[in-house]
Amino acid sequence: MVDDIDKALDWEGNRLDCTSCEHLALSKTGGCRLKHACVNDRCPRGIERFFEWNPDLADRYLCHPHFEVRAIAAKFANVLLLPPLIDDPNEKVQWNAMLRLPRRYALQLRKHPNPELRKRVASLFDGEELLPMASDEYYYVRLVVASRIEPMLLPRMVDDEEAEVRRVVARRIPNEWLLRMIDDREASVRLEIARRLSVQLVPLLRHDPDWRIRYEVASRAPVTEILSLVDDPYSLVREVASSRIAGDRR
Repeated sequence: MVDDIDKALDWEGNRLDCTSCEHLALSKTGGCRLKHACVNDRCPRGIERFFEWNPDLADRYLCHPHFEVRAIAAKFANVLLLPPLIDDPNEKVQWNAMLRLPRRYALQLRKHPNPELRKRVASLFDGEELLPMASDEYYYVRLVVASRIEPMLLPRMVDDEEAEVRRVVARRIPNEWLLRMIDDREASVRLEIARRLSVQLVPLLRHDPDWRIRYEVASRAPVTEILSLVDDPYSLVREVASSRIAGDRR
């Protein structure tokens, strides 16, 4: 008995039979091949190979009931036929169509119900088009926004509820906004700020409860501003502060 894995099956699990296929003539000329390049195959690679061999047939499959066929056909079809696919019920079809359409079509998907698709949409923009997504309910969408939006637009994200997002903001926000984040509730965010503050401003964090931030201060601040850190409760902070002060007195 032949296992299912060895059978040529369509997307509904039915056995494929070339003799009843509308592309029978094509198979006889090598334009398709069962279990290798077949538009009716349940295997996406077989479908894609079929359209690679026969791109001129893609237009007629944009309304196929199987989403994989529609999605792959969208890669090869006439781009003028793709706009309706932005409203396709399957996000894979929408994404493949969007990749080939003018960017204005992608704007329609910024509020798509699938967060993974919204994340991919965010990766296509880097300007004001991203602003509506800066308050997306899923943090990994906002993470993409924070990493791509123009730095001058980042101040509206300094109070994001997710620390990972604020860390990205802290790395990219314009210098004049750094002090706005100096009291962030998350130490890792304050550490990013400490690393970017000027030598003159970093002493503002010398009393921070996190030793990594005090270490940054002890390493970079003017020697006159780190005298108190020679008594820091953390040894590495004491050592770097003492070393710098001793070197300054030589």
